[in-house]
Amino acid sequence: MDIESIAALRAALADGASLSHLRLQGLDLRGHKDIFDGRTDIEGLVVLGGQFGEGLGRWLVRAGAIVFPPAPHAPVDPYRGSLYEARELYAQLDEAGYNATPDALAYVWMHDPEHAHDTYAAVLRAIHDAAMDDALDDVIDGRAVVGVMGAHQWRRGTAQFASAAALGHRLAQHGALVVTGGGPGAMEAANLGAYATDAAGLEAALTCVSAVPCYTTDLRAWARCAFEATQLARPHGWEGPARSVGIPTWFYGHEPPNVFCDAIAKFFSNALREDGLLAGARNGVIALPGAAGTVQEIFQTVTPLFYALPGAVLPPLVLVGAHHWTVDVPVWPAVQALARGREMAGAVHLVDDLDEAAAIVMP
Repeated sequence: MDIESIAALRAALADGASLSHLRLQGLDLRGHKDIFDGRTDIEGLVVLGGQFGEGLGRWLVRAGAIVFPPAPHAPVDPYRGSLYEARELYAQLDEAGYNATPDALAYVWMHDPEHAHDTYAAVLRAIHDAAMDDALDDVIDGRAVVGVMGAHQWRRGTAQFASAAALGHRLAQHGALVVTGGGPGAMEAANLGAYATDAAGLEAALTCVSAVPCYTTDLRAWARCAFEATQLARPHGWEGPARSVGIPTWFYGHEPPNVFCDAIAKFFSNALREDGLLAGARNGVIALPGAAGTVQEIFQTVTPLFYALPGAVLPPLVLVGAHHWTVDVPVWPAVQALARGREMAGAVHLVDDLDEAAAIVMP
């Protein structure tokens, strides 16, 4: 059982849980040594980072616990038990620029030759991603989830960007949790639309972000105006369930995360990130026009559809843009060929109209 707070730890023990079956993630145990007094079930306990004091860490090790020490050299907490908020990843943006943010530093740490092949750093990254995966499951559990994919080059202020935002908004208004790759372009547009709680807020936010159309010109300004737009998108706040989630990766350092997300599950491993993104989209995936990354996501979605057993209920895969997917990037003929004679034939669609795409996946 994963434990992410002192209150949860005390509650679990009060309910009869054994310490030997628990995994404590990043807890501040200072002043809480009484939790362990008189316990004989320490062996098997796993403590992932956190703070100790009072010699508690050494005592736990001697009693048989496995204690992973804090990792102060890592730019992000590898033992965290929750998804990120955008302001966490962009901390220090205003004061020192993007290169000083945890998001940028994590990318450098991942690709720095000193750490890229270091076993301990690899273990920390793996623990971090496992925690992200668990936290993401908690957010999407029981929800109608729709994945929206597309190119990162789409510019704010264009009709294309606005149409993707309208798609995200419509899906969220009908109760879907909209998940994307969490980057700029089409992904940001869909997240923005889902994040906005009413049409007026969406229009105001779209106008605001159009002042900085692309992150490659001035990344700090691109992110700052997006943070301003989050206030416009939710003028009355929001206390309901998550509407918008981004699932980006530090594998792609050239794609900063967009901020229009109730939560961000950022992974070091792109493979785990792709699996979490696509497997979690239980109500279907909409693929807007894109290039290599979007094509990869399409065929990762196709694979389980291709191998589905007879009679299985399959989530739809909707490709938007007939000319793009048949001429510019001719993915659709391959999808059709794979689907022929299989259950997946009824689950794959090619449309030009975003309203039609939304209707196919609507919860």
